[in-house]
Amino acid sequence: MSDIVLSKGIRNNLLQLQNTADKVALTQGRLSTGKKVNSALDNPTNFFTAASLTSRAKDLTNLLDGLSSGIKVLEAADNGLKAITRTIESLQSTVRQARQDKTFKSQTYSLDTTTIGTSALKNISFSGGAVGSTAVNVALNTTAAAAVQNTIVGSAAYTAPTAAVQSTVAGSAAYQAPTAAVAATSGGVTAPGAFASFSLGASDTLKFDVSVDGTTQNLTFTQAEVITALGGGGTIATVDELATVINSKLTGATASNSSGDLALTSSSTGTSSNVSVIGVNINDGTTDTPTNSTGFDGTTGATGTAGTAAVAAVDRVITISDGTNTANITLTAANAGDAATAASYINAQLTSAGITGTATNSSGTLSLAGAADGSNSLTIGGAGASAVFGAGATTTAGTAAVDRVISISDGTNTANITLTSANAGNAATAATYINSQLTSAGITGTVTNNAGTLTLSGAVAGTNNLTLSGAGATAVFGASPTTTAGTAATGGSVKTVDELVAAINSNTSLTDKVRASADNGKLRIENLSTDALDISGIASGAVTGTGTTTTDAIGPNDVRKNLVTQFNDLRNQLDKFSDDASFNGINLLKGDKLKLFLNENSTSTIEVQAKDTAGNVREISNTKLGIDAATNAEFEDDTALDGRLDGLKTALDTIRSQSSSFGSNLSIVQNRQDFTKSTINTLQTGADNLTLADMNEEAANLLSLQTRQQLSQTALSLANQADQGVLRLFG
Repeated sequence: MSDIVLSKGIRNNLLQLQNTADKVALTQGRLSTGKKVNSALDNPTNFFTAASLTSRAKDLTNLLDGLSSGIKVLEAADNGLKAITRTIESLQSTVRQARQDKTFKSQTYSLDTTTIGTSALKNISFSGGAVGSTAVNVALNTTAAAAVQNTIVGSAAYTAPTAAVQSTVAGSAAYQAPTAAVAATSGGVTAPGAFASFSLGASDTLKFDVSVDGTTQNLTFTQAEVITALGGGGTIATVDELATVINSKLTGATASNSSGDLALTSSSTGTSSNVSVIGVNINDGTTDTPTNSTGFDGTTGATGTAGTAAVAAVDRVITISDGTNTANITLTAANAGDAATAASYINAQLTSAGITGTATNSSGTLSLAGAADGSNSLTIGGAGASAVFGAGATTTAGTAAVDRVISISDGTNTANITLTSANAGNAATAATYINSQLTSAGITGTVTNNAGTLTLSGAVAGTNNLTLSGAGATAVFGASPTTTAGTAATGGSVKTVDELVAAINSNTSLTDKVRASADNGKLRIENLSTDALDISGIASGAVTGTGTTTTDAIGPNDVRKNLVTQFNDLRNQLDKFSDDASFNGINLLKGDKLKLFLNENSTSTIEVQAKDTAGNVREISNTKLGIDAATNAEFEDDTALDGRLDGLKTALDTIRSQSSSFGSNLSIVQNRQDFTKSTINTLQTGADNLTLADMNEEAANLLSLQTRQQLSQTALSLANQADQGVLRLFG
């Protein structure tokens, strides 16, 4: 605040000049920065919005480096897969070349039939090459031989069949029948003496003394009590009325009329229930001496009978089992009152339970028998077993008959023979029975018994070979009988070249290893191997037989052998390509994982890793692709080479599939890279639109403001001159 006093005109012009100067400064600032919004004071909304857009654009710009690096990792992996693909294709070419190559070496030999002869067996022997270290012999001739009879000499004594043993349980004591239940009884007494009607006077009493279970009851009845008990007068006219009066006070027993006599019955049962009549007296009330004026004699001392306790029924509970079914049997006094009835009831229960067995009664002692063929063993149990069969019943287990089933065949006819205890109880009878069965089956053969051991012989001329089988063969001839094959007499011969070719080519140990052919009457041997083949039984270019000559050799197939080396060299390069296909320390072909963030918030990512169809991580290597090292033996076998081609095709399909997967991932990352670049450009353009100034407009504004500024200065000068007019007054 200045202390100088300005006029109104000057102050107005000064204010306008200051405003213009501010606007000039603002415009100059926009021209220098190129922005119309340089701080939040210029435009808060645009400033902060542009700052947010610019910040996101910077974050996305940082992601581009990671995406670019990821693309290079994928490109490195793709380069490795392309190299591996070319390597596998080269491996296929190598195997196809080996498969097509047939440059196997061979040698031709004449056949020295004189040296071979028929006096001894002679062979041509092959070893080395694909055959291996174990020599394979092929016979050159057959030797003259006499007939050999086929024999099977038993190795152990003949074991005869056994008859069936019936299961039995023999009783050891007489059958103890069940008992019926006995009901409990009550003690009682009938008082002696004739009864006659009597009346009690007002001063008379009736005295009745009785003992119940040893306790004496002295009962007295007045005329009034009699009237109350009978519901009438004081006269007792019948035994029933007397019983009614007595019962009004009697405890533990009951009085009743028993055919005109007075009977007393105890209320309880058991051996202690005893009732005795001590006396029955009619008194006049002044003395205990009975008057008996009514004619009732009142005889004392009548002792009754004691009661008996109840006795429960005693049953016999047993079980009989055959190991599968069980009969639970309860014998009572009603169904098994004696041994014979018990046997019948037991048999009925066995039938109901599905058990084959029979109980029999022998003079009151029971026995139990199982199936007659011994096919079951019966057992007894239960609390009543001892009472029914005795405590020491003898048990015999049942066993089925054991037969000896054998089969003897001559290759055309077969005799199926069953030896039983009836037809072959010992070695001699067994031999006789077997011979009869051989004759029936049309088989030439004889069984002989040698001190209990059997021998089977075929035709004497050796024209048949008998074979022995069946579950019973071991029991009849022993576990390891000595077998001699039967052969007919032969004259012996030397094989022709064609026969020898057929014998060599049909030998499974030489198949695909050695090939024989006839070459103008000579034997041609071809070595189907990449190693040298050794042949024994060769002398001076002729086949003479082993044991008399030296060994010749046929060289290997060098082409296939060299291809093995080429294959393995190529195979080794495959793993090296896989090892070197890395970028920035990440090798997708070794199973490493590449993880890329696709947005600035890290909420969108992509993970790239080599995996199989099941989703398991898989490195690209010979082992995982199933490409094993080649061997000479493999390249000798066309079938093995075909299998190798199939395996290489599978490996190539795997590489192509993995390459496709990486290519798809690369496309995704590249698309994301292009998208991110476009997004960054959009964000930056949007931010610039909010803050950048129009330079043409701002230049025009500056020019206008500068003109205004000059005009304001002129106006200020004019205002100042007006104020100077006052000075003239002082001039």
